[in-house]
Amino acid sequence: MSSGTIVLGAGMVGVSVAWHLARRGQDVTLVDRRAPGRETSFGNAGIIQREAVRPYPFPRDLATLWRVLPNRQVDIRYRPGGMLEAAGPLWQYWKHSAPDRYRRIVPEYASLIERCLDAHGAMIEAAGAESLVRREGWLEVYRHRSALQARLAEAEENAERFGVRYRALDAEALAAMEPSLGNDVNDGLAGAIHWLDPWTVADPGALVSAYAEAFEREGGRIVRSEVETLSTGAGGWQVGIGSETLSAESVVLALGPWSRRWLSRLGVSLPLFPKRGYHMHYASRGEARLHHWVMDAEVGYLLAPMRAGIRLTTGAELERLEAPPHLDQLAAAEASARRLYPLGERLDAEPWKGARPCTPDMKPVIGPVDGQAGLWCAFGHGHQGFTLGPATGQLLAQMMAGETPAIDMRPFRVDRF
Repeated sequence: MSSGTIVLGAGMVGVSVAWHLARRGQDVTLVDRRAPGRETSFGNAGIIQREAVRPYPFPRDLATLWRVLPNRQVDIRYRPGGMLEAAGPLWQYWKHSAPDRYRRIVPEYASLIERCLDAHGAMIEAAGAESLVRREGWLEVYRHRSALQARLAEAEENAERFGVRYRALDAEALAAMEPSLGNDVNDGLAGAIHWLDPWTVADPGALVSAYAEAFEREGGRIVRSEVETLSTGAGGWQVGIGSETLSAESVVLALGPWSRRWLSRLGVSLPLFPKRGYHMHYASRGEARLHHWVMDAEVGYLLAPMRAGIRLTTGAELERLEAPPHLDQLAAAEASARRLYPLGERLDAEPWKGARPCTPDMKPVIGPVDGQAGLWCAFGHGHQGFTLGPATGQLLAQMMAGETPAIDMRPFRVDRF
C-alpha cells in the first residue's frame, strides 16, 4: 500500500498545501511542469488582500452591463469563444450573484479571507522572506466623489462586520502620499481608500519560491515534470510523469484552472472557468516615484512598484484557457495608466498572460472528492489564490489529518455543485 501525498501544482495554493502537510511529518512530493511560483502565482498584483471580504459578483445592474457590452473596458473583456465554452458556469455565476444568494456567500468567503495574514505570517517567518513583504496597505483611487462615497459606505460595513481597517483620503491627503499621481487626469482625483491591513509583495513569484524552499527544508520533494496520467487502484494513486510513475496514498489537485481537466478524466464534473489577465512592467519617467500599490478603481487596473519595475495588471478577460493572448485590454489599461502616472518605457519583451480559476459561486473548492478515496481538491480561488493559498493549505492539512478544521468547510465542499 502506498503512503504519503502527491500535490499537483506548485503555485501559491499547491506549495502552501505541501508545506503544511510536510510540517505535519508527511512524506510529500510536489509536482509541476514549471518551477514553483512561475505560473499564475508569478503574475498577480502581489497583494495579500485582508480587505477583500467580498468576492467579485457577476454584474447584474443594467448600467454596468450596458457599459461592458461594447467590449472596450479595462476591467472586463470577453471573447465569443470563451463565453460559449463557459456558458453553463457563467449562467450559474450570474444566478449566484443575485442579491439574496450573494449575501449568503459573503460571510462564507470572508471566513477564509480573515485567516490570510496569520497564515501567510507563519510561512513568511519559516521561509525567511520578510524582505519581500511590506505591511503598509494599498490605495484604491477614485476619480469621482460619488464613486468614492459609495465605496466608503461599503468599507464601513466591512469594518463593522469583518474587522477590515481603512482610512479615507481626500485629494490633498492622496497627493501627499503619492505626489506623482493624477497630473494628467482631466478633473483631478477625488481621493482614495487606504486599506490598512493588507500586505504587499515586491516579487510574488519569489515569495512562492521561498515557500517552496521552506517546504524542501521540511523534507519535501519537488519534481518538475508534466503530469501525463492520473489513476487509482488497490495500491493507491499513481501519477505518470514521463518514464517515472509516482505512487502515494493521497493526491491533492492544486492545478488551478487545469484541475477541471483532470477531474473530468476521473468522471468528476465541476463548473470551473478561467478569468485571464495580463501584466507588463514599466520604468518611471523622470523623477516620478510610486510609493504604494495603486488601483485605478473606476477604470480597473492596478499599478505596483515591483522589483522588476512598475507592474501594470489588467482586469479580467473571459476567454478559453489556452487561447492566444489578446493584447488590446492591456493596451487600453496602459493608455489610461499613462494619464494617471508618468510611466516610462516597457521593460518586458512580451506581456505576461495568466488565468485565474473561478467557480460560479465565487468560493474555492477545498476538500475530498466523493467516491475517489484519497483525492483532495484545492483550487478555484478566483482573484485571491495568492491571498488564500496558506490558509487553504492549513485548513486542508487539518481535514486530511482527520481533525476538525478551524472554520466550517462545508461551503467549500466539492459536491456543492
